[in-house]
Amino acid sequence: MSSLVEQSPKVSAALSAGAPVVALESTIISHGLPRPGNLAAAREFEAILSDQGVTPATIALIDGVPKVGLTAEDLERIAADESVVKISSRDIGIAMARKMTGGTTVAATSVLAARVGIRVFATGGLGGVHRGAAETFDESADLTVLSRTPITVVSAGVKSILDIPATLERLETLSVAVVGYRTSRFPAFWLADSGYDLDWRVDSPQEIADIMAAREAFGEQSALLVANPLARADQLDPEVLSGALQAALAAAAESGIRGKAVSPFLLAHIQRVTGGASVEVNLTIARGNIRLAGQIATSWAERAGEPR
Repeated sequence: MSSLVEQSPKVSAALSAGAPVVALESTIISHGLPRPGNLAAAREFEAILSDQGVTPATIALIDGVPKVGLTAEDLERIAADESVVKISSRDIGIAMARKMTGGTTVAATSVLAARVGIRVFATGGLGGVHRGAAETFDESADLTVLSRTPITVVSAGVKSILDIPATLERLETLSVAVVGYRTSRFPAFWLADSGYDLDWRVDSPQEIADIMAAREAFGEQSALLVANPLARADQLDPEVLSGALQAALAAAAESGIRGKAVSPFLLAHIQRVTGGASVEVNLTIARGNIRLAGQIATSWAERAGEPR
């Protein structure tokens, strides 16, 4: 399938040279951030990496072609075209056959990045087990895809709208390794601390690169999840978030919202209740994860270039 994935000249050259590359998802652009600010955010995300000497590889499908590294025109299309769809890993082949344009989720981005040899991926929050999943079986494809995709993902945990303890249990069951970056607690996206402990803590990008190398030498085929909390000073007020979340859950139940429609409904409700503050925190989270991913990719490239 890698021959069907189009790499930009910059991404291809960087990978060939063993230079640092970081994959970026595109659903945060197409569906996660409000227009028209989403395009400026997408450009900023790429610039954060470029300023570190790291090649950004934003991933999307354009007219059915999986692209790793977008042109300026591609990025504008993903940001501005309201007909752009959301593409998960299971949708890639269908979207290719129908020549569709779409933003890639964590699952789809991970698959496409790994296929071309990118080892580090930055996102905002990982998908997980939804509340009430014991009855609905509603669980993000992110989890199962990461169980079989050898990539390092930097994420601020999972959103508070999900069932966090169940998500952690599933990650363990699926053999997805989780380390906290300078923390022993799992973050909850808008909050620095979900209240749940982690078994492993790392304190530097170099340490993460060492773990990546050991996992590769051992033949691990699952992902390494780096949980990177935002600073407490930048998090949403926990009481405000709790109230907004409870109101959003009640509204969803009253409206009969189910399945994949639940998350966007809850997120939109929380955005309204917090007066847009949740969007600003989203941006802060993304920036922090992208910076850390760039540092990890640089450490990985330096380590891989050392004599063995």
